[in-house]
Amino acid sequence: MSEKKTLTTGFGAPIGDDQNTATAGPRGPALLQDVHLLEKMSHFDRERIPERVVHAKGAGAYGYFEVTADVTRYTKAALFAQVGKRTDMFARFSTVGGERGSADTARDPRGFALKFYTEDGNYDLVGNNTPVFFLRDPLKFPDFIHTQKRNPRTNLKDANMFWDFLSLTPESLHQVTILFSDRGTPDGFRHMHGFGSHTYKWYNAAGEYFWVKYHFKTDQGIKNLTRQQAGELAGAAPDYATEDLFQAIEAGDHPSWTLEVQIMTPEQARDYRFDIFDVTKVWPHGDVPPMKIGKMVLNRNPVNYFAEVEQAAFNPSNFVPGIAPSPDKMLQGRLFSYHDTHLHRLGPNYQLIPVNAPQKATVANYQRDGFMRTDDGGGAGPNYWPNSFGGPAPEPEALEPHLPLEGEAGRFASTHPNDDFSQPGELYRKALNDMDREHLVGNIVDHLKDALPRIQKRQCALFHKADAQWGERVAAGLGLDLAEVRKLAHMTKEERAAATAQ
Repeated sequence: MSEKKTLTTGFGAPIGDDQNTATAGPRGPALLQDVHLLEKMSHFDRERIPERVVHAKGAGAYGYFEVTADVTRYTKAALFAQVGKRTDMFARFSTVGGERGSADTARDPRGFALKFYTEDGNYDLVGNNTPVFFLRDPLKFPDFIHTQKRNPRTNLKDANMFWDFLSLTPESLHQVTILFSDRGTPDGFRHMHGFGSHTYKWYNAAGEYFWVKYHFKTDQGIKNLTRQQAGELAGAAPDYATEDLFQAIEAGDHPSWTLEVQIMTPEQARDYRFDIFDVTKVWPHGDVPPMKIGKMVLNRNPVNYFAEVEQAAFNPSNFVPGIAPSPDKMLQGRLFSYHDTHLHRLGPNYQLIPVNAPQKATVANYQRDGFMRTDDGGGAGPNYWPNSFGGPAPEPEALEPHLPLEGEAGRFASTHPNDDFSQPGELYRKALNDMDREHLVGNIVDHLKDALPRIQKRQCALFHKADAQWGERVAAGLGLDLAEVRKLAHMTKEERAAATAQ
């Protein structure tokens, strides 16, 4: 056994917990004083230049969002002010793990990023084509992405890295299930759903607030590729999805999506059977029925890819009055990370780039100077607040309702029972048909076969815990001892890790 090493900050201070972000109480928002999270995320944001660290390759288009149902009882956001209202917008779709030259058909989640140019400023909704995510805590995110990128020694994709992390992180299983179904290789960007994934806060003019999830359902219908089709296209047409989107819009075949939302009251959330802020979970539609409230249409291609797509910067902390974040830990981490990485990639004035600039709102603040300042920099006006020279003043009505908090500040694992297996199991048994299950198992075996046997067994144990048949079918496909997999499935997370350690 090698000598035990203590994890430290970049300055050598020991770290006591690298799995749980410091929050205000077990279910409260993240704390700015969590310097380990800030150091880890800010360093991660600067690991690649000049392309995006994640979502490097993508395609974008302009369009509009139209309200089709009255939701003013839930939110005062101008975006949803009245039925029939249209708001201009820009959308960017992307793969996540690959570089800018990677294939559009790679097995990967797809980014689904939307920028709404409202009269109260820009509202950005930054999601994926999946309703869940691999992790529930942002401290794990840099490590996760490292495993999806390239081995630091060989500079090759590495199945051992990929599955080692996932098999030691059971909360990833729900997203892994979706990723290795055929939905992990959508047939272009037009034939996939989009999700906000996180829980968000809506509040109305009376100061009442609600929790909400966004689902953009493709009106073109879901179409996916098999792994064989995706592999063929990766060689024959690596820009398949980018070309498909551009050509469809150019031909006047404008893709559209119907927006559905799930809404929950604070009282419902307080007593719900699992943590509604856990992004590895979906809200069952039987408990919280979705309601259709709008339609998104993309009808105009960019004129210049670099200016309008490559420089597009989406930021989940771009909210407008009526919409706010929830205590979802992953969302809390993203509120910091996206803006921080744009500062690194595009500079301190990236909001002045036309595709990122507000179109219907006037910018008025005291942020000055910096690289690439392209306007008059505030002119002769004051650059401080408070002032008595007529400078812009805060508007108290823009404040969101207070969120009650309780408990001590610290690093907390989830206070709810961490059932990471029920929803993936239900997805396998009920949402997938026989052919879907056959493809899922085949897709997993085809990728997992390149990992070490001990890692294969540990991952199969997770599949087994979700559904015994599923775990045993994958294990059989890999030629593993089923008795060993069953034994691992009945161990705790810590016992599995120890039993399959190097």
